[in-house]
Amino acid sequence: MHGFLKTSITHIMKHTMIWVAALLLTVSTFANAETEQQYVRCIAFYNLENLFDTIHDEGKNDYEYLPDGGMKWTSYKYEHKIKKMGYAVAQLGTDYDPRGAACIGVAEVENIGCLEDLCKETNSVYGRRLKPILLEGPDRRGVDVGFLYDTLLFKPSNVKGYELKAHYSDGGVIKTRLQLLVSGYLMGDGKPEKIHMITNHWPSRYGGELSSRPGRDTAAMLTMHICDSIYLKEPKAKIIIMGDLNDDPDNHSCKDVIQAKKKPKQVEPQGWYNTMWIHLSNGTGTLFYNGGWNLFDQIIISEPLLNEDKNSGRWAYWKSQVFNKPFLTVQEGKDKGAPLRTHKGGVWQNGYGDHFPTMIYLIRKK
Repeated sequence: MHGFLKTSITHIMKHTMIWVAALLLTVSTFANAETEQQYVRCIAFYNLENLFDTIHDEGKNDYEYLPDGGMKWTSYKYEHKIKKMGYAVAQLGTDYDPRGAACIGVAEVENIGCLEDLCKETNSVYGRRLKPILLEGPDRRGVDVGFLYDTLLFKPSNVKGYELKAHYSDGGVIKTRLQLLVSGYLMGDGKPEKIHMITNHWPSRYGGELSSRPGRDTAAMLTMHICDSIYLKEPKAKIIIMGDLNDDPDNHSCKDVIQAKKKPKQVEPQGWYNTMWIHLSNGTGTLFYNGGWNLFDQIIISEPLLNEDKNSGRWAYWKSQVFNKPFLTVQEGKDKGAPLRTHKGGVWQNGYGDHFPTMIYLIRKK
């Protein structure tokens, strides 16, 4: 009897250990980049919060970010900013792919030199292979949107900037960032597939949300014009709209102009799905302002990317994420949980930025 009991217990323990080991292996495999069955790619957006160098650019209003400017922006602070942002950029996407994000749209960058410094830091310290793209626009503060890509995971084929023609309610011209279209091929086992990505930083809420709304509505119309021109040539184009839109998913520009939907089943052919709406509904935001959360950093995808057959061997949407890791957040006080900023109230915080990054993951059967 005792021998039988001992044998039974041993048998149960043996199979339990095998089951636990198999479970851990499954979790480990899922958490890493690619299983034997599928590839995973991360596409991200990150507002870098005033990534200025310390040298005046002719024609730009960058005086605040000079050594003798209001922010006392010295080489010491700039180098710390690059190191901080380099670390943050290197972590994007690594929850599911240790190689990091394949493509990253960025905002609030002064010039291509700043992005080159950022890529140099990320590549040399963290082993990434990032290369930058930036086109200079007419923004009144001299900041632009840009684009970083992993040279092994994405191959750009076309780059174009679109200027917004809009006015404030008082008739003044809105001098804002270009909308940057980068088209190219997302790689995977020698089977590249074309993806179009539009990086945005729409007009701010300066003067109030309501009075400044027409500027963002017009920006949304420009984005739709870009998308329509793509759809004319490629009716089943896979398009990603990302950026700091200075609006939430349920604001007029996104909900009504773009008509980006909250639920996948609501999306019609050549329609749009807002991958970030679910996070806002769950109380998660990307920036903390006046004691509340907004989710301005959005990623909106086209219907062919949303509804692609997961077994087709082509890229399909999987899931989205707000990247609000503890190292990016304030750890105590009334702003606990908010983004740890570079500056707050003009005081240098030696943080990262005032926005959390956002990401989507695409999957493809091998």
